[in-house]
Amino acid sequence: MKQLTQQLGSGEMHVQEVPIPQINEGMVLVKNHFSIISSGTESSTVKAARSNLLQKISERPEQVKQVIDSVTKLGIVQTYRAVQKKLDAYSPLGYSSAGEVIGIGPDVKGFKIGDKVACAGATYANHAEIVSVPSNLCVRVSDSADLLKASYNTLGAISLQGIRQADLKLGEVCAVIGLGLLGQLTGIMLNANGVTTIGIDLTEDLVLKAKQNSFDYGWVRNEPGILDAILAITHGMGVDAVIITAASQSLDPVNFAGQISRTKGKVIIVGAVPTGFNREFYYKKELELKMSCSYGPGRYDLNYEEKGLDYPFGYVRWTENRNMQAFQQLVHSNKININYLTSHVFDFDKAPDAYDLILSKKEPYLGIVLKYDTNKTHVRKPMVITDNQAEKSVNIGFIGAGNYAQSHLLPNLAKKREGVLNVGIVTNTGTTSKRIAEKYNFSYCTDDVEQLLHDGRVNSVFIATRHDSHAKFVIDALKCNKNIFVEKPLCLNEAELESIREAFSSTNKYLMVGYNRRFSPLSIELKKHILDMPLSASYRINSGNIPSNSWIQDIKMGGGRIVGEVCHFIDYLIWITNSLPKNAYAISMPDPDGNNDTLSITLAFKNGSVGVINYFSNGSKAMPKESIEIFQNGTSMILSDFLQLDMFKKTKSRKKLMNQDKGQKNMMEQLLETMAKGTKPLISFEEIYYSTLTTFKILESLKIGQIVNIA
Repeated sequence: MKQLTQQLGSGEMHVQEVPIPQINEGMVLVKNHFSIISSGTESSTVKAARSNLLQKISERPEQVKQVIDSVTKLGIVQTYRAVQKKLDAYSPLGYSSAGEVIGIGPDVKGFKIGDKVACAGATYANHAEIVSVPSNLCVRVSDSADLLKASYNTLGAISLQGIRQADLKLGEVCAVIGLGLLGQLTGIMLNANGVTTIGIDLTEDLVLKAKQNSFDYGWVRNEPGILDAILAITHGMGVDAVIITAASQSLDPVNFAGQISRTKGKVIIVGAVPTGFNREFYYKKELELKMSCSYGPGRYDLNYEEKGLDYPFGYVRWTENRNMQAFQQLVHSNKININYLTSHVFDFDKAPDAYDLILSKKEPYLGIVLKYDTNKTHVRKPMVITDNQAEKSVNIGFIGAGNYAQSHLLPNLAKKREGVLNVGIVTNTGTTSKRIAEKYNFSYCTDDVEQLLHDGRVNSVFIATRHDSHAKFVIDALKCNKNIFVEKPLCLNEAELESIREAFSSTNKYLMVGYNRRFSPLSIELKKHILDMPLSASYRINSGNIPSNSWIQDIKMGGGRIVGEVCHFIDYLIWITNSLPKNAYAISMPDPDGNNDTLSITLAFKNGSVGVINYFSNGSKAMPKESIEIFQNGTSMILSDFLQLDMFKKTKSRKKLMNQDKGQKNMMEQLLETMAKGTKPLISFEEIYYSTLTTFKILESLKIGQIVNIA
């Protein structure tokens, strides 16, 4: 299929062939008929991408600061990879479309193949021939609906949510500042609701369109006497509400809204404007300033958008999905007329020309629609990137390519290694799959995990997906007789762990979890000084806070931080003590969200060693993240952030690296070598099993408040 993408670094825009999106749980696969270019939001994105490096830097001071901080903490190489990853990415554009359903996730209800639907959401309802959209960001429309009009779905819902925030009554007066698509749609719906509308914009043509089609009054912002005219319309009282749909760096929209509002009026911010307003305008009138959150309640809520969990109708009358439904009903019933909004229609293949029109401003425009070839058939098949590559000892299939994989795993696969071949890659999005395949020299990219697992050329599978999919992919890969590397955690519960153990026991394949810290150069140096006798270890992690609404904190998706992250530190203590844990005790600080991510863990090992893991999420970012202290037979050692090792024997000595090294490079080099030679695994399955099982026992200890045996 084809998708419109742009690279942030070069600004290059292409309609290119990419794999079809996957149909995951909770998703609806849609063949687009039309999609809308949001000229305000998207033009700023495109303009930023086409700017030179100095302009990019000047426009993003906060991100520049993050880069500087990253160089200080992680070094130049890792920071460069992280920045380059963003600059090289094929970024999708668009967030409002309409088409027909061609696929449905296994748990999705309320849709059937062939349904006409309207879609919403950045990263979902993109400018592409086929899109995969969460069910709560997709609404059915009538079989007789005009899908061109339906494709205004997202913009209509955003406008409607702003109106709901204003809570206007029949006969009241509302001013709309900014008369682009959002402003025009806002005026259309206000007018249909019996509200007197005043449109204000910097562009005379947009003001004229508003007055001709939907607004009762309209002025160019710098027109003399505009304030007096608005006060005259409202009998000197001021407007009941102002909805700001403009996108501007100026404070004028917010300040002017304060000037024209009545006492105790409302100002609703829908567009992207600064809010450092003149206090006098708002203080004396006791104005209410409200932000409108995009399409409505549910936006940015993981449970609502990704899991498909709805809010109770009686308590949340208007969710983002119900706002979309309401907008579609208004359009289909002809209670509002949006025909005049469409100024241009481009065939999808000519999409870059549409953006050139917007940026050049050679002619007036408003709604720019991309039209797709609906007669085109689409077949799922691998996309060949590099053909005729000879098979090697290690032939890799890669599943998933998130931030960590792109920063630490894939760069080490990109190096030319004797006996290693990158065969195929699959990710959730076709744009990522294709870019990764091109950058890291994979033979093909695909949208089908099963096809990759059953590819006879692939003998080694790398799994770097979201945590909830690890166990399934590991078991499926073992059944396909593949060697496996999986990012931590191995799985999310004991049932999955036992299934993996059973699948592994019937193979002779290689299974490795990405426990990289034991491969750090300073960790290796530290272990040289460990004697074959019990020791005491303290591992302190200043982990930092992760919000409760993150997928990592979600028990079903990420497993929580104990399962998802603490397994790393358990593995390290298993390695450093050269023993397996026999029991665990954990205590956490009270947490209203139940995350249990500020806790202390005590582990007793079979050889008599004792380890303490202090995992704290409530500390300062200015403090180093990890510190390991080892005590044994009159010797003490402190490893600080994998950057500095202090050893205390009769005298003190120190080893320090130029940059932090957590061992990813060494791990990957040794992993590929052992896979190629078929030698002993870097980490035994017994150690992998126990490091994972211990995380579940820690959760059990937290529940019962007692020591738990690790059988």
